[in-house]
Amino acid sequence: MAMDSGADGQSHKAHRSRHSGASAKKKTKAKNKDQNSDQKQQNPKAFAFRSNAKAKRLQSRAVEKEQRRLHLPVIDRTYGELPPFVVVVQGPPQVGKSLLIKTLVKHYTKHNLPDVRGPITIVSGKQRRLQFVECPNDINGMIDAAKFADLALLLIDGSYGFEMETFEFLNILQVHGFPKVMGVLTHLDKFKDVKKLKKTKQRLKHRFWTEIYDGAKLFYLSGLIHGKYPKREVHNLARFISVMKFPPLSWRTSHPYILVDRFEDVTPPERVQMNSKCDRNVTLYGYLRGCNLKKGTKVHIAGVGDFSLAGVTGLSDPCPLPSAAKKKGLRDKEKLFYAPMSGLGDLLYDKDAVYININDHFVQYSKADEMGGTTNKGNKRDVGEVMVKSLQTIKNPIDEKLEKTKISLFSHNGRKRRKAIFGDGVDHSNHKSTDEENEGDEDDDGDDDNDEGENDRSNEDNESCSGSEFSDGDEEDLKSEEDGMGNISKWRASLVERASKKQNINLMQLVYGKSASTSNTATNEVKDDSENEESDDDEFFKPKGQRAKNSIEGLDGGNINTEDCSKSTKFSELKNWKEEEVYESIRDRFVTGDWSKGALRNQMSEAKTEEDDMDGDFEDLETGEKYESHQKDDSSNGEIQKEDDDAIEDRRLKKLALRAKFDAQYPFIKETDVQNGGKFHRSQANDSGYYDKLKEEIELQKQINIAELEDLDETTRLEIEGFRTGMYLRLEVHDVPFEMIEYFDPCHPILVGGIGLGEENVGYMQTRLKRHRWHKKVLKTRDPIIVSIGWRRYQTTPVYAIEDQNGRHRMLKYTPEHMHCLAMFWGPLAPPKTGVLAVQNLSDNQAAFRIIATAYVLEFNHAARIVKKIKLVGYPCKIFKKTALIKDMFTSDLEVARFEGAAIRTVSGIRGQVKKAAKEEIGNQPKKKGGQAREGIARCTFEDRILMSDIVFLRAWTQVEVPQFYNPLTTSLQPRQKTWQGMKTVAELRREHNLSIPVNKDSFYKPIERKPRKFNPLVIPKALQADLPFESKPKNISHRKRPLLEDRRAVVMEPHERKVHALVQHLQLIRNDKMKKRKLKEEQKRKDVEAQRAKDEQVLRKRRREERQGRYREQDKVKKKIRRHVEA
Repeated sequence: MAMDSGADGQSHKAHRSRHSGASAKKKTKAKNKDQNSDQKQQNPKAFAFRSNAKAKRLQSRAVEKEQRRLHLPVIDRTYGELPPFVVVVQGPPQVGKSLLIKTLVKHYTKHNLPDVRGPITIVSGKQRRLQFVECPNDINGMIDAAKFADLALLLIDGSYGFEMETFEFLNILQVHGFPKVMGVLTHLDKFKDVKKLKKTKQRLKHRFWTEIYDGAKLFYLSGLIHGKYPKREVHNLARFISVMKFPPLSWRTSHPYILVDRFEDVTPPERVQMNSKCDRNVTLYGYLRGCNLKKGTKVHIAGVGDFSLAGVTGLSDPCPLPSAAKKKGLRDKEKLFYAPMSGLGDLLYDKDAVYININDHFVQYSKADEMGGTTNKGNKRDVGEVMVKSLQTIKNPIDEKLEKTKISLFSHNGRKRRKAIFGDGVDHSNHKSTDEENEGDEDDDGDDDNDEGENDRSNEDNESCSGSEFSDGDEEDLKSEEDGMGNISKWRASLVERASKKQNINLMQLVYGKSASTSNTATNEVKDDSENEESDDDEFFKPKGQRAKNSIEGLDGGNINTEDCSKSTKFSELKNWKEEEVYESIRDRFVTGDWSKGALRNQMSEAKTEEDDMDGDFEDLETGEKYESHQKDDSSNGEIQKEDDDAIEDRRLKKLALRAKFDAQYPFIKETDVQNGGKFHRSQANDSGYYDKLKEEIELQKQINIAELEDLDETTRLEIEGFRTGMYLRLEVHDVPFEMIEYFDPCHPILVGGIGLGEENVGYMQTRLKRHRWHKKVLKTRDPIIVSIGWRRYQTTPVYAIEDQNGRHRMLKYTPEHMHCLAMFWGPLAPPKTGVLAVQNLSDNQAAFRIIATAYVLEFNHAARIVKKIKLVGYPCKIFKKTALIKDMFTSDLEVARFEGAAIRTVSGIRGQVKKAAKEEIGNQPKKKGGQAREGIARCTFEDRILMSDIVFLRAWTQVEVPQFYNPLTTSLQPRQKTWQGMKTVAELRREHNLSIPVNKDSFYKPIERKPRKFNPLVIPKALQADLPFESKPKNISHRKRPLLEDRRAVVMEPHERKVHALVQHLQLIRNDKMKKRKLKEEQKRKDVEAQRAKDEQVLRKRRREERQGRYREQDKVKKKIRRHVEA
């Protein structure tokens, strides 16, 4: 008990902080560091520059970095909703491209993608959409993918390293604009050693930087978890993709293009049954990118060819951006995705129908009861529920019912049915059928002739009015139908009001008539088979916003009653502009009218200027009161003035609202400039640099253009501006080869590119080309190559040349090793600075680097004169002092006339000139013998007399013709696994036919053997020798015929002389023997001395080494002793 009570009353000792020791020192040091940092923050002047030179150097560096950041701003002409950014996933086979796309789609949309086929569009944020495309592994798919990619994800097998496809795709990207590039390393889970993995990452990263730029982003996907990449790594990758900025590329911003995400064959089945290989009609769907697509623009389908558009229609966006409500992220319902080629997507909007795709596990049919009705859980039944349940029990499809029955929304006795036009154009193809049906209805209902007459008059009235008017009988019929069908037909209540508000008169079409493009498009739409199947009543069964979309975005807007550009319209006070008297009264006020009356009125007004000044209307500027003329009718003027005042006031209020909105968005614009000058000017108060001012001017001009275009009605705006970027279009193309349908593969994306003005023409193009450093062989002139320029790919035969200092384009047989050269070839024209990519072979089993050269266009439609050297060789046939006749150099007198005045030269160096063709009498031996006169003999003059053995040659330049060969690639018209085969090179043909290279004997290098020439001696006449001075006279002494006496006589010695001669010879022999022995002895002595010296040197070296080792030991001992002393 004592222990328990002691435990309960135990008091805890308070903590005492240490005042000494290691912990106290550490706390004191940290406290002093914080105080010092606070002092630094509080006193910035204490840490300023001490050196002026250092401050100047840092300032210069900051300015240089700022200037390096600046670049010429690119004009972005796109506005509104941007199209989805295309993310191309590229890599060699079996590297994980499909798995990465599936994982990213799962991250963004929370949906599992079963198969990656074609473009996949997803909503990645409130203001951004992405379109994932898997790049095919063949070279054609890589080239096409590089042309529409906004971001390229290069997948690299980390366990294997870089493969050739990665570098090929990088070079293709560099030629075609070089969009954003990010690398992704996969298969990193195969590394077991962490150190090896780290070194491999560093090595691949630096190699990746070498090819792109230092600091390029390279992601690492460590491995797979349940068959997917880790969520955190995918989240990081998706985060980088979501915040990345995509700069506009010059080629794409000037050309419209569409990446097709949906493809349909709309050829009539009758034609296909009659001929399965007939040309087809196809529809292509996709987002418009690049620039606006204007009417009449031709398109190029990659791998197929050039086509004209039979029809273009704007559809509603199948994957729209979410609502603009302020919220942090996207709701699950707004995480949309659209992949029709992969079989995903809930709604498919077409011009002809709307397709609803519902998963099987979402479909739940309600059970029908025995009485034929449906089971009902609640008391009240919703209208939509009743409609859906009635559709579940349907037996016949809707198309069969339409064929057997006649649908009439407005039942009226004796009245002709008229199509309610909602800006979609007049359906001329169905007029006859509707008239016949109406006559049948009249006979059945038993209508009178009077009713028919009234209907005719009502039709005329309705045509003249701006909106559709309905009689009381129609309204009663509508009420009766509503009573009979319940709540189903309530949506028709405001149909009359909406139709009357929708249709206005377009004054431009009334005065100038319909444009040719609109009428042509309308006829094309009428000829469309899918259009013919529509009935008049289908106009009411379109999805929400579809009718307005068609009127805004469709080409078939040739209706007279489309919306006008006027802002305020009062239908009760509008004039009937269909009447001839009304529009004839204002005809002379337009360009097509007669201006002579106006000139006459001007002359009359000049004569009556004083009267007009006294009697005319005027306004007091101080008070603002208006004084009108008393000669006019006050009542009519009051009404007109009231109308004008209302219109002016409405227009003024709208302008003020727009100006306030514009000033709020762009505060750098001075309001005084807008009010005083009436024009937009750059703000002078802005003290920013030239770069910022330039950007402001570009943005200001863009806003001015937008404001101008918004004032136009949609039909006129479509004529001027075309289809805007970001719209989802339906392109209809006729007469497409059936192979495109037969060999269509959704894994190979279809690129449709717009062709600019002049680009459909064919001509010569001059490019600046360089052989790729990784291609092993040089390129030969006139060998066929496959080039990719713009949207096109085709085969051509270039001629290579180089420009000399005098401007001459000299032909090259082969491309230079490490230099650029000029390449001229024949093909479709492309604007200058367009990138060119050249490949030789399209096969996938080629191990070497397939890109052979890169280039860019210098000039187009320009035939530069390319020349090559030519050497003409001739021989003299007759010599006249310094003139000679040369044969075998020319073949005709015409060639001689062509080369008159040309410089010639002999091998010995004597220069000359071609004069004229030789006359028939001179040098024509065959004619003297009775034969045919010989042509091609030229008379030439030389600076000295030539010999018959001389060879005369002429150096000249001859023009080289560039072959007019152009063969477009049709890779989409054959099976994808088959390699496209075009013209073959000469080497390939020789290899296939086992032919040897032809040998020219004159091309061999042989040793030159020249026999020494024997010249005649110089002979000086005796008369000339007598006149010459002694110094210049020849002094050649002739040789004696007999030898001298000293050489001829023999010497006989005496006996004493003979003994002395023998003694001298003996002494000389003894001396020579002694000298020989002495040399041998000295040689032996020298060898002994050298041997002894080598032995002494070896002993000395050994002793020095031992001394050095002992000295080092002593020094090491001293160092160890010092180190021990320091450590102690």
